[in-house]
Amino acid sequence: MEFTVGQIAQVVGGTVEGDENAAVSSLAKIEEAGPGALAFLANAKYEPYLYTTGATAVIVSPELLLRQPVAAALIRVADPYSAFSKLLEFYQQATRTARRGVEQPSVIGERSTIGAGHYRGAFSYIGEGCVLGENVLIFPHAYIGDRVRIGDNSIIHAGAKIYADTVIGQRCIIKAGAVVGTDGFGFAPQPDGSYKAIPQIGNVVLEDDVSIGANATVDCATMGSTVIRRGAKIDNLVQLAHNVEVGSHTVIASQTGLAGSAKIGAFCVLAGQVGIAGHVHLANKTTVTAQSGVGKTVRQEGTILQGSTAFDFKQNQRAQVVFRRLPELEHRLTALEKSQPAPEKL
Repeated sequence: MEFTVGQIAQVVGGTVEGDENAAVSSLAKIEEAGPGALAFLANAKYEPYLYTTGATAVIVSPELLLRQPVAAALIRVADPYSAFSKLLEFYQQATRTARRGVEQPSVIGERSTIGAGHYRGAFSYIGEGCVLGENVLIFPHAYIGDRVRIGDNSIIHAGAKIYADTVIGQRCIIKAGAVVGTDGFGFAPQPDGSYKAIPQIGNVVLEDDVSIGANATVDCATMGSTVIRRGAKIDNLVQLAHNVEVGSHTVIASQTGLAGSAKIGAFCVLAGQVGIAGHVHLANKTTVTAQSGVGKTVRQEGTILQGSTAFDFKQNQRAQVVFRRLPELEHRLTALEKSQPAPEKL
């Protein structure tokens, strides 16, 4: 696909310095861009590349003062990073519109409907009684179970598995290999030490604009629903257990695991390899740093949590008591030192 610099400026609401008729056909990093590419400059440390880049055009800030002549056309916008992100989205949507129609073999069950403008890739499967909206894209080898509902403009990537009764909102993205709606990890201990599976009869609800990363898993509820609220973004390789609730616009990074019935507030950030214990609640705007484990409810908004160390349980409990008292003990030690006479000099 090819656009002029002037057309791109219209999309991002910018002004052009240079040749607005120059053709752009690709997006690239400023340090790697060649002829026909569009790049952006948002970080000052990359400014030297502006004077050497082979890009045809570069998106820059209005405040940028040029230190040397620039060969590329400049598109000045208030926020170069956001403008480039908007272009990436525009490009992605433009390329996806080419995916329309039905490839064979593919299956759609009885009493299932799908709206106009859809795409069904080869070897995709849609069960019975499903309702899929307009412009839904189902890529090859995707599986959609019975009675699933998917909103307009949502995308189910290759090899994703959507179990029965899942509800997916509009503009959601389920990436390759993700599994949504599988049975939760529920087992009842028996007198003989064995475990008996507890039927998981609930479902999963993804509200609008939710993204589920590649090979992530979202378990269905034991009863009721596992719920991912509007705008939440789930990274690759994340595990969300049964009856979990993730608040709106919360982001969860790779290899994080949430145990059953954990509830995460809105606008939270869970970094990589975070563990959240079952039934724990996190207040809105909580941040949990990488490799941290959270075992207690957090009620104060804006809390930042860090740390996790595993060793003998009883020793750990005693150590935690001392650890919590460290500020008090430091104060007492300082007071004690001040009360003692200074040692005589020899």
